[in-house]
Amino acid sequence: MTIQQVLLLLLLWMWLPHPCHTEMLFRRTPDVRTKSFGGRASGNDGKAIHRQKRGWMWNQFFLLEEYTGSDYQYVGKLHSDQDKGDGSLKYILSGDGAGTLFIIDEKTGDIHATRRIDREEKAFYTLRAQAINRRTLRPVEPESEFVIKIHDINDNEPTFPEEIYTASVPEMSVVGTSVVQVTATDADDPSYGNSARIIYSILQGQPYFSVEPETGIIRTALPNMNRENREQYQVVIQAKDMGGQMGGLSGTTTVNITLTDVNDNPPRFPQSTIHLRVPESSPVGTAIGSVKATDADTGKNAEVEYRIIDGDGTDMFDIVTQKDTQEGIITVRKPLDYETRRLYTLKVEAENTHVDPRFYYLGPFKDTTIVKISVEDVDEPPIFSRSSYLFEVHEDIELGTIIGTVMARDPDSASSPIRFSLDRHTDLDRIFNIHSGNGSIYTSKPLDREISQWHNLSVIASEINNPKDTTRVPVYVRILDVNDNAPQFAVFYDTFVCENARAGQLIQTISAVDKDDPLGGQKFFFSLAAVNPNFTVQDNEDNTARILTRRNGFSRHEISTYLLPVVISDNDYPIQSSTGTLTIRVCACDSRGNMQSCSAEALLLPAGLSTGALVAILLCIIILLVIVVLFAALKRQRKKEPLILSKEDIRDNIVSYNDEGGGEEDTQAFDIGTLRNPAAMEDKKLRRDIIPETLFVPRRTPSAPDNTDVRDFINQRLKEHDTDPSAPPYDSLATYAYEGNDSIAESLSSLESGTTEGDQNYDYLREWGPRFNKLAEMYGGGESDKDTS
Repeated sequence: MTIQQVLLLLLLWMWLPHPCHTEMLFRRTPDVRTKSFGGRASGNDGKAIHRQKRGWMWNQFFLLEEYTGSDYQYVGKLHSDQDKGDGSLKYILSGDGAGTLFIIDEKTGDIHATRRIDREEKAFYTLRAQAINRRTLRPVEPESEFVIKIHDINDNEPTFPEEIYTASVPEMSVVGTSVVQVTATDADDPSYGNSARIIYSILQGQPYFSVEPETGIIRTALPNMNRENREQYQVVIQAKDMGGQMGGLSGTTTVNITLTDVNDNPPRFPQSTIHLRVPESSPVGTAIGSVKATDADTGKNAEVEYRIIDGDGTDMFDIVTQKDTQEGIITVRKPLDYETRRLYTLKVEAENTHVDPRFYYLGPFKDTTIVKISVEDVDEPPIFSRSSYLFEVHEDIELGTIIGTVMARDPDSASSPIRFSLDRHTDLDRIFNIHSGNGSIYTSKPLDREISQWHNLSVIASEINNPKDTTRVPVYVRILDVNDNAPQFAVFYDTFVCENARAGQLIQTISAVDKDDPLGGQKFFFSLAAVNPNFTVQDNEDNTARILTRRNGFSRHEISTYLLPVVISDNDYPIQSSTGTLTIRVCACDSRGNMQSCSAEALLLPAGLSTGALVAILLCIIILLVIVVLFAALKRQRKKEPLILSKEDIRDNIVSYNDEGGGEEDTQAFDIGTLRNPAAMEDKKLRRDIIPETLFVPRRTPSAPDNTDVRDFINQRLKEHDTDPSAPPYDSLATYAYEGNDSIAESLSSLESGTTEGDQNYDYLREWGPRFNKLAEMYGGGESDKDTS
């Protein structure tokens, strides 16, 4: 039956006469009247039922929701026992919806609903009714409260809070494993009929999943669902009211279910044998290749650990698992040698790190493969017999002595000859050299342990056939000590003896040092070079000695300084000794032996003139000299100085022009009129680089007439400059000279020779003197030859 048919039946049922059961509540009031107010309703037998006022009773009216009739829907009737039907009573209604949703007939007490009522909006309405005297407006009955309950109809379908649900369940789950629970709600009254009773069913997703009808719990329906075969499922769930019966309303929702991964697949190598190649020169730690086992699982279920479990190269190679790529990286563990071994075989195992005990029966969760590694031959550099060399040599060996030999070989099968050389950056002084053929290191300069006790060399070995392949090795040369240095005084001694010294008095303690370093330690002996009547030396046998006086009293007037030669020798072989001279001054001392003065000239100074006075006199002299120098400097500052001190000063530069002019007849090179007309020149300007003592007004010189001779013009200007103190420059010599009349030789230029007609005669050159004989011979001789021909 469809929803439309149900609504039609309900409408017909509403139009049929139905009894309305009404129960009224009466409350006692202080009024002692025995009048009764009651609600009258028709029973099944059609007779009126009269109830006496009781202590309490609920009054209820029932009204069907969603009324679709054209007239007002009848609710019920209120009636008072005081109503005699003469219209003297008036019924009044108040409370929820009174006057709007619910209206009452004042005379008859009939109550009607004015519009459709939805129970889902409000399930019941509480109202109050009262009957009053129409004339006096006084209540004839106390106010009574009653309830209008709305009867529900199935007008709301079940709804889900989410349109699409997302859920997951592990793959390989057993049948009946709970996936997710979906719950629908129905706005109809659950306490009235089956309008809100919901039953769940599955519309899509079978046979993989099922749903519990009462609870909405979705469960797995098939065993061993494998994620690797299918991962996503879409399930459509229907919720239907009326207990799932025909005619009930329904709603649907979609549940997207994902199968999560479990470790149900072991790792597998795609190949049973893997071939790799590696050059023999690969250093330790070099990655030579990778292996990878595939796993159908994901995440941590696909994590694999690699290890080498067998093979003849377990000590030569390592394998490391790279977490981000799940690969096994094979690296070199020890140096390889093509000449020693050319092929290695490894057995590599890959195993899951996270194994689920539930799926042990699908195992084992590991796999193996064979890795064959071929070592490739490369041209390797030479190899030294040792990683470093240490040679010890005495410092007194002769030049060219071999101190040691380094050995190297070519590891390749070709066994190329080796050439040795020294890295000169480690032997800048070129003290050593090496034989290029056999690697013998020998000295080329003398050794001195006291200058350098260690020499750190670097020897280079290279193949003769391939000089680029080189190897270095450190060579440490230790220089052994030889007793070749004599001991000397440790410091410079400033020794003095008091004039009042007594015999045997100690005046100095001396010690010595030696650059050598004997194995048994230093041991020095002190003695005098010759017997000395004034002083003696006493050896303390601890590498020190004491200088003692041999007589009483010394006089600085007689001898102010004594020289005492002391012989210092060591005990190593060969014995080395040296003579050091002590300078002993004779000084005046006080009674305690403290030195007061050691200079003999100090006795000639006045008694009252102390050292402080001498210093004061010297300072005064220096101050006077400084004052004189300052005074002279101030006097020099008063002299005139140029305002401009520049390298570009015209007085410090000489501009030379080595070209000869054309004389007075050359009017193109220089305008002679400018010299003859000074008025055309710019007004003279005073020099700005020197402050003139007196400002002179430039004088205007009269212009010379046009027929003035140049010699007279120059002489005139020379006289003016000699007498004009303001004419620049002040510190320069202005030289004016007159060339003179035309030369008797006339012009020597040959520029005009081309314009002359016929041959020229150069015999006149012989008349000019012996200086022109050569020129005359050159030109004159040519003419004579020409004539003879």
